This record gives sequence, structure tokens and C-alpha cells, in this order.
Amino acid sequence: MEAVSGVFNTLIVIPLTNVLMGIYWVLSSIGIPYALGFSIIGLTIVIRIILYPLISSQLRTSKKMQALSPHLSNVRQLHKGDNKRIQQETMRLYKEHGVNPAAGCVPALVQIPIFFGLYSLINSLVGKSQAEIVSYINNIVIAPFQITQAWDPTFFGIPLSASPKELLGTLTIVAIAIPLLTGLFQFIQSKMMFSTPPSNLPVKKADGASEDFSTVFQKQAAYIFPVMIGFFSFTFAFALSLYWNTFTIFGIIQQYKIAGLGGLEGLWQKTRKQLRK
Repeated sequence: MEAVSGVFNTLIVIPLTNVLMGIYWVLSSIGIPYALGFSIIGLTIVIRIILYPLISSQLRTSKKMQALSPHLSNVRQLHKGDNKRIQQETMRLYKEHGVNPAAGCVPALVQIPIFFGLYSLINSLVGKSQAEIVSYINNIVIAPFQITQAWDPTFFGIPLSASPKELLGTLTIVAIAIPLLTGLFQFIQSKMMFSTPPSNLPVKKADGASEDFSTVFQKQAAYIFPVMIGFFSFTFAFALSLYWNTFTIFGIIQQYKIAGLGGLEGLWQKTRKQLRK
């Protein structure tokens, strides 16, 4: 277990820390206030840029899979009980529409160690005393990015190490706003990801056919997952919410560029109609 942890730190945590401290060094040199908070945002943007091609591939595959979802559901209904035929027809649809289901898994697998690396890094930066931070940083970063004193541990007056739960008594509005915004951003991204199948694709539905489990799960996840993330952000350090929300906002932008508003289109149109009244 220690060997795995050592490899993880060497390959993920230490490189991420050096990039973060490189950004911090630049921002500090030009006198940017709240440099650590902006460095976390900068690191998140760098990671997003690096992962952009992989995530784009994942989003395009997801879009194709969702467009095929009604067809796949129809195949399962028409050939119910004949697993071999279902598999054959499913592979035929994938080939016909140029879909590789495995293509959407690779980007997700790449993101997992990076996320845990950032989680470990941010926890290390905000969970130590001033002296411990200096020692920790200088032991793992290259010489130009080493520090002689710890940084400002706040971001616009909000302690990066404190959770919204801990801020309830002093910064009540901020404490409530952080999980609400985190949940809202996650809801927007989730709704955009689960797009409505294109209307120009003719789909024949078997008599009595109902939505399959995956479709129902996607619809429910668009509401459940944001609530879960908002709840978790209430107990996590503000620095982690800063990273997560930056990552989500750029994800929303990338999703919009590739697939438009997706499942958010209907909600957006309803909102526009209400605003016009």
C-alpha cells in the first residue's frame, strides 16, 4: 500500500504541486492578491486544457450514445429474451452510427487519478500550520518555486481551509451560497450532458415499451448528483469547492461548444417564455 502511495505521489501529487507553485510564484511576483486561491483556479484551468481533447472525445461519444438510446431500447424490447440477437443488433447500430462505447471510458479513467491527486494536494496545503506548509512545499518542489513563508490562507476574505459548515457562525451568507452555487453549477452541467435525442432520427417503439433503466437513471442523476455534490461541499474545505466549481464551469463551456445546451434546452426555453410574460 505504501508503495502504491509513493508512486501516486511521484506521478500525480508532486507534478501537480510544482505546477501550482509555479503559478503561485508568477502571481506573487506581480503582486496579485489572494495568490493561492487564484493559483488553484489557474491549476484547474491548466488541467482542463490538458484534458480538453480527451474530454471532448468523451462528450462526442456520449452525445452519439444518447442519440442511439431510443434505438437500443427498441432493440431490447423487440428481441426480448434473445440476448444473442440483442447483442448483434446493438453492435450493428454502433457500427452503423460510428460509435465506440469504450471511447468514453478512457477520459474518465484518466481524470480519476488527477482528481484524487488534486484532492490530496489541496488538503495538504490547507490542513497544515504555517511552518508545516513551508517544509512540505520546499521538500517536493523545484528550487525556483520554493517559499520562505506561507501564503495568505484566504480568498477574498474567505479562509481556504474552512468549510461552509465552519463558516456558518461568521460568514453565514457565504456559507449558504457556496453549496448552493456548487449544486447549481453541477445541475447545469448534468442537464446539458443528458441531451434529448435528435428529432430527425426515426425511432419505432415496441408496444408497451417503457424507458430502460439507463434512461431513467440519467434523468434522476441530473437531480440527485448535484444535491449530493452541494451537500459534500458544505463539509469540504472552501479550496476544494473553488477547484470543483472552476472545473465544472469550464466543463459547462466545453459541453456547450460541443453539444450546445443539450438537455438544458427545454428548461432554458421555458425560462425565456416566463421572463417574456
